[in-house]
Amino acid sequence: MAQTASLVTLCVASFFTGYAAHCWLSQSPKAPKVRKQRAPPPDSETSTESYTDSESEDDVEIDSRPLNEIPGEVRMTLVVRSDLKMGKGKAAAQCSHATLALYKKMSDPSKNSYNPGLLQRWERGNGQAKITLQVPSQEEMDVLFAQALSLGVNAYIVHDAGRTQIAAGSATVLGLGPAPKLVMDQITSDLKLY
Repeated sequence: MAQTASLVTLCVASFFTGYAAHCWLSQSPKAPKVRKQRAPPPDSETSTESYTDSESEDDVEIDSRPLNEIPGEVRMTLVVRSDLKMGKGKAAAQCSHATLALYKKMSDPSKNSYNPGLLQRWERGNGQAKITLQVPSQEEMDVLFAQALSLGVNAYIVHDAGRTQIAAGSATVLGLGPAPKLVMDQITSDLKLY
């Protein structure tokens, strides 16, 4: 019991320390750059199912290189909103969008989020491990997004284009990482599998 209380205290302290550091760093000149993508035009013939709303700040680039020092398994986590009641295929497509977006962020040398060392650990260490979890609402997804940023973990929220089951602009999946499991557990340990 005392060990559990200590672990909870450590997690809470880590969160607030990370959040404070993030707030402090975001005021400095080396703050993470926000890159925004435009939504495809309504008459577009593109095959994409999702986009990032041009007014969204969900596409923040985090310098995750400090995570390279943390040992152990590296994984990516995909958090699906269960309140949207997406079909299995729709959820799989949204998870694919999140996976690709995170990979692009961390593999592009022109981005602040570039981290080939962590990507290599994820790709070669344990077969590009991904875990899919669920969250009951967008509000809780937003909290997880903020926690990830405060801990130096890259995060990406997929917004649906609204062509099939979900209203346009709905946040469907939160992608996190790749990052060490020890850090990911501080963000998602209370979530259930999807």
